[in-house]
Amino acid sequence: MKSAAQLYTLREFTQNESDYYKTLVKVKKMGYSTFQLSGAGPMLAQTVKSISDDLDIYVSATHIPHNMFINELDTVIENHHIMGCKYVGLGGMPKEYLENINKLNEFIKIYSDVSQKLKKEGLQFVYHNHNFEFFKFDGKTVMDILFENTPQSFFFELDTYWVQSGGADPVEWIRKTAKRCEYIHFKDMGINSEFKTVFKPIGQGNLNWKAIIEACSYSDVLICAVEQDTCEGSPFDALKASYDYLLSHGIR
Repeated sequence: MKSAAQLYTLREFTQNESDYYKTLVKVKKMGYSTFQLSGAGPMLAQTVKSISDDLDIYVSATHIPHNMFINELDTVIENHHIMGCKYVGLGGMPKEYLENINKLNEFIKIYSDVSQKLKKEGLQFVYHNHNFEFFKFDGKTVMDILFENTPQSFFFELDTYWVQSGGADPVEWIRKTAKRCEYIHFKDMGINSEFKTVFKPIGQGNLNWKAIIEACSYSDVLICAVEQDTCEGSPFDALKASYDYLLSHGIR
C-alpha cells in the first residue's frame, strides 16, 4: 500500500494551472508520488498529464460530478485514459437519491451500469461515502444496501472519518469490502477545545490506525489517499504531517 495526497485538501491552491503546478511541486517535495484529483479548477486532461509527467507525480484517482457520469461518460472515459488514471470516483451521492428506497434503487441501477461500462474500458468506478450512508431504510443501512445490491465492478472508496462519523467501525468496513476497496481515504477524527469533532492529520486524532492499517493489509488495499476537509492550520503542513506518520508505519 502506498500513500497519496487528496488534492481536495488543497483546493484553494489548485484553481488555475499555475497554482496547480506550484501545489504539486510542494506535494512532491513532501514525499508523495501520487495524488487524487479533486476540487481543482477546470483543466484539460492533456494538461493534467503533461504536468504529472513533468513533475513525476501521477494522478491515481479522481472525483467526477454526478452529471458527467450521466451525460458525458464517454468523455470521462477518454479523459482518464489520457491522464493514465484508473480509479474514477463519485465523491458523494446526490441527496435526491436518499428520499426513499425507490430513489436509492434508481441510484444503484445507474451506477451499476456505469461501473460495468468503466470496467470494460479498463477503468474502475469507486464510490466515496460520507456519514449519511449509515442512515437506515427498514433497519438496513444505505451502505449495506449498496454493498449487497451492486455488482463486483462497483468498488468503494471508504472514508475512515465518515464511517466513524456515521456510527460504524472503519476496520469492520475495510474488512467487509475486501476485494472491492483498493483505494481508500485516510482521515483522522479528533476533538477540539469546544468538544466538537474535527478533522486531524493522521495520527493526531483518535482513530485506531494500527487496526485500520492492518485491516487494509488484510483487504489488499493498494492506495490510501490522505484527506483533510478542513485544517486548523496550513493544509500543506497537515498533509506533510500525515505523510510522515504513515512513513513511520512503513507506508510511503
